Amino acid sequence: MTAAAAQATPHEDGQPPGVGPVGWETYRHLDRLPELTNGVQTHQFSSFDRTGGNNDGFEGTYSCLREDASGCVLAEDDGAGEVQSIWFTRDGGNVSATGDIRIELDGETVLEAPLQDVVDGSVGEPFVHPFVANADQSSGGVYIRVPMPYRESMRISTSSNPFFYHVSHRTFPTAEGISTFDPAEVPEDVLAAAQTWGEEDPKPASVRPRTTDRDFSLAPGERVRLLDTHGPGVVDELRLRLPEIIGSPVGETVTDDGRAFTGSSTFTVAIDPDNEGVQLTRRFDTISTDQRANVYVDGEQVGTWDPVEPSTGWVSQTVDLPASVTAGKSEITVRNEFVSAGIDYSEFRYWVDSVVGGEPVRTDELDVGPSDEARASEAEHDYEIVEQTWQGQQTYQLPPDRSDEDEVIRSDELLQGLRLRMSFDGEQTVDAPVGEFFGSGLGEADVQSLMYAMETGEDGSYYSWWPMPFLRGATVELVNTSEHTLSSGDASVTFDRNRGRAAGLSDGGQGYFRATSHEGDTVDGEDWVFLDVEGTGKFVGVNHTMEGHITSGNIRNYLEGDERVYVDGSRTPQIHGTGSEDFYQGGWYFNRQHFSAPMNGAPEMETRSFGCEYQCDAAYRLMIGDAVAFGSSLRFGIEHGPTANEPAHYGSTAFWYGHEGDSTLQVTDTVDVGSAESEAAHDYTSDGEVSTLTSTFEGDFDDVDFTERVENGASQVSFTLEIEPGADDVRLRRLADQSEALQAAHVRVNGQDVGLWRQPLGNETHRWLEDSFEIPTAVTRGERTIDVTLTPVEDAAPWSAARYDALS
Repeated sequence: MTAAAAQATPHEDGQPPGVGPVGWETYRHLDRLPELTNGVQTHQFSSFDRTGGNNDGFEGTYSCLREDASGCVLAEDDGAGEVQSIWFTRDGGNVSATGDIRIELDGETVLEAPLQDVVDGSVGEPFVHPFVANADQSSGGVYIRVPMPYRESMRISTSSNPFFYHVSHRTFPTAEGISTFDPAEVPEDVLAAAQTWGEEDPKPASVRPRTTDRDFSLAPGERVRLLDTHGPGVVDELRLRLPEIIGSPVGETVTDDGRAFTGSSTFTVAIDPDNEGVQLTRRFDTISTDQRANVYVDGEQVGTWDPVEPSTGWVSQTVDLPASVTAGKSEITVRNEFVSAGIDYSEFRYWVDSVVGGEPVRTDELDVGPSDEARASEAEHDYEIVEQTWQGQQTYQLPPDRSDEDEVIRSDELLQGLRLRMSFDGEQTVDAPVGEFFGSGLGEADVQSLMYAMETGEDGSYYSWWPMPFLRGATVELVNTSEHTLSSGDASVTFDRNRGRAAGLSDGGQGYFRATSHEGDTVDGEDWVFLDVEGTGKFVGVNHTMEGHITSGNIRNYLEGDERVYVDGSRTPQIHGTGSEDFYQGGWYFNRQHFSAPMNGAPEMETRSFGCEYQCDAAYRLMIGDAVAFGSSLRFGIEHGPTANEPAHYGSTAFWYGHEGDSTLQVTDTVDVGSAESEAAHDYTSDGEVSTLTSTFEGDFDDVDFTERVENGASQVSFTLEIEPGADDVRLRRLADQSEALQAAHVRVNGQDVGLWRQPLGNETHRWLEDSFEIPTAVTRGERTIDVTLTPVEDAAPWSAARYDALS
């Protein structure tokens, strides 16, 4: 960012220049999304498996940075920043066993309450939906997205180990203009506006809006221009209506309780004595795959429950009980005896149909489970279970109606082949499939996100509310690259002729709106990359289409993949997640099925139907307050499977603002610790012990060995580094050994105390780490060099470094 942009006067909201809106102001000023930040970084604490495996929270092995009197410490930071997103899951989405969550900001406790109460909204404003959500609202995950700024410190803990969790927070170079979050200050205007998110433009009203309208039809290969305007302005809304597009039907959502075992279950049911045989139908789920059990009637084996293809919804299976064991009886005793399964054999309900005169007649029903209603049914049927492994409640959808499958497949192909293309100031920055751009790459679905929406049905429309500034002109086109003709459609584009809203494009204070799309087969051992770019900007969201190619077993295992985000050339992920549905803030393979929330959703899921060969999922995540800023490069990817090892065909559209190829943060100097020549050139002093380390970095490249000399010790370290004259963003980056966690050092730059460099993370398997410390602009402005002194904190782990870089 240029000095002119960074030194601009503070915005009317009183918040500091270069940082952008903070706290609730973020949602009051969504028109400022194109603004780029200066010295702001987004970090994440999470329970990811430090060995590179898939134990991301199942046993809570890596879920506590440490444990103390308050319980399990999940996240902590020194300096100014903002907590933006906290996500958890366990026990199918019930987080009661995690106990209390405690959030401390600047030494004061701003929230201490049972986590389940918080995400249920029971604590009260401002902790209400959609800023908090429980597992029913976020399909298996729970979250807190109340923005909570702090000036000096942040600490988050839970009274018990939470198992799976993420804490995302931003860090600021200065506390200037930052006010500590106060839960008593309820933003009634933001909470009221949030009730309309996904239904209308969430930004402040434009000053001079204009709207262009266009009706069209598109044969294969044809295109239509929806906007062609010259001069400065901002596109505020794009609306499309495509009446002939239909989405796949959604089956009825049913909640039922049940049990599972590895032994047996026995029950007695009523039948018609005049039967010619009996049909026994079982409702179950396929979380446990390959379930097989033998069926006995009055002690005689008569059949087998054979494995079925896995499904994301309820499965019903029928076995025929022969008349030889049922004719003439008014009741029979059934025993299901476990043979094998991925985990166990589950049962939620049984229906009994006696075949009389060639037609099935319902004669009984058994409800299995721990609810009062189910227990009464079990007692009535003399139900007994041996070696029970689970009891609980599940919510799934019944199989959908497939009568319109061909028409749905045609619609899906059209939405994939219709491409939205946008150019601003002569550069094409958007070329994306229509479906994926508006939130659902698998086909038309109900989407109600903060910045775009999809309405299903003939009269439904698709909306985009991203602010898209331009200085010289803008064009918006729709191109039909499919093999089908779109017979009719209409569109409108609303833009604001406001030079002031686009002025920052000229000095780097704003970025162009961009939607980077691609699709293809995943590559074994490599992350699927949403965005890999050199330049400057901020990542604000992604829509992701996943078509699994796993033919048997857990056909959804691709969702075990973690997101990993590398910023400004760092070899350590700045964000490292715990699973794909976790990144989309759901849980347990989206166990409440489809959902759509302002910041996250999974609006479409298909299993062996509607053109999906095996299992397919469409999901989205917006990162607005937790946008990932970058000054020179960004690589944002996600695994496909536990170790990026499952076959799939992925598509994605990443949303970001910025300037491609225009970097504002470069390495300007380096001191190589252990090199006498480099140390002498940088006035390096330290009494630490130097050794040679061969190890790996965490993340996508954790199988590549790296060897370097590294110094560890408790003595003071000092050195001098050159920086870019006039730089407004100066960052120290350290290459270190993180085998010992909880490293910390006080930082002085040019004789001034500038904060505490804290690194609470540790990894004994992948020991190499690159982390960074942002230096306040006031200390470096006008300087050509920085004199750095690092004083390790007493009783902290030994301070480690193999290299220090100055980025400016």
